[in-house]
Amino acid sequence: MTPEARGRSRSFTGAGMRVGRLFGVELYLDLSLLIILALVGVSLAVGVFPAWHPEWGPALVWGVAAMAAMLFVASVLAHEMSHALVAKAHGIPIAGITLFVFGGMTHMEDEPRTPRAEFLVAIVGPLTSLALGVGSFALGTWLARDAFTTAAADPASALRGASPLATLLLWLGPINVILGLFNLVPGFPLDGGRVLRAVLWGMTGDLRRATRWAAFGGQVVAWTLMGAGVAMALGAQVPLLGGGGAQGLWLVLIGWFLNNAARASYEQLVVRESLNNVHVADVMRVHPLVVPPDLDLRTFVLRHAMDTDQNTFPVVEGDALLGVVDVRAVRRIPEEAWPRTSVREVMTAAGELPVMAPDDEAMEALRNLALRQVDQLPVVEDGHLRGVVRQQDIMRWLYLHGGRAPA
Repeated sequence: MTPEARGRSRSFTGAGMRVGRLFGVELYLDLSLLIILALVGVSLAVGVFPAWHPEWGPALVWGVAAMAAMLFVASVLAHEMSHALVAKAHGIPIAGITLFVFGGMTHMEDEPRTPRAEFLVAIVGPLTSLALGVGSFALGTWLARDAFTTAAADPASALRGASPLATLLLWLGPINVILGLFNLVPGFPLDGGRVLRAVLWGMTGDLRRATRWAAFGGQVVAWTLMGAGVAMALGAQVPLLGGGGAQGLWLVLIGWFLNNAARASYEQLVVRESLNNVHVADVMRVHPLVVPPDLDLRTFVLRHAMDTDQNTFPVVEGDALLGVVDVRAVRRIPEEAWPRTSVREVMTAAGELPVMAPDDEAMEALRNLALRQVDQLPVVEDGHLRGVVRQQDIMRWLYLHGGRAPA
């Protein structure tokens, strides 16, 4: 089984490979997706399809198995795309979709504004999977109708008479139904947990409390899965889940992922609420270490880079921001050339930089820091440097003001 989860962080773009855009949504593939493709393909080619079709040759078995694995990933993408499209219809910006080993993540840049929006965004994913499952199975059954009619009393013989396409659909249908039902389990951040949060939110009017309760439910589900996985690995047969070491290990990994995701989702909400109405000017460092553009790299290293753990330095002339210089850029220059190379020659120009304004929201700065995977962002007003904003300074603000920062 492969769970689906929806995330709110935009930092995923650093880990995934962009493969295109669909319906205006950026699509990313994480390399870990290769694991699930291999697991699905090999399990079908070695066990399932040879048992269904002993008359098939190796080339046909492996070809159909590879196609099944890709269709499974396409089904997960359809599930995620349904979330994204409904979210966009409710005015929630979508940073993208990432497919990875545990399924998919639809990255929303904001929380739904109402319990109704949360409910609709959450429920559409499982409904899409269930519709795909029922439709695939119905079409597969229709394509194999002659085989089923001929061998109505012997399902195994009927399967042997099914075409490769019918076989694909007869496998894909139940898998999508399982995917849809699994995501309806009321454990945050699974879709069922988000449906539960929407209901609790509507009843209490308190998003944080609803999220805390739903996240606790998600952790209960996660620990239940991990316990069942350990029992299966030790030889027990678990109702509905079966047994076996490999299946047990997979359940432990799924449970571990869900437990971390549930805790992180609640902490992200707390951070977002704590930073509500907090601006960059409230958390920025107003006297950052800066360097002039004509400073040679040798002096820069000795007098600046070695005197602090700061990795990025604004380059200014007066208080006008010209760019930033990163110690990693210096490393790319041969050391013997440092005395005759200026900071200006290796800096990133201001026009190429992501910058924040003092009146921007601190939460947006935190998102941009994660998205860009940088240590700090310049804070600029009318072309003049007003300070820098760093993740550790935002975390310190949260700590001092009673908010909870992610570990």
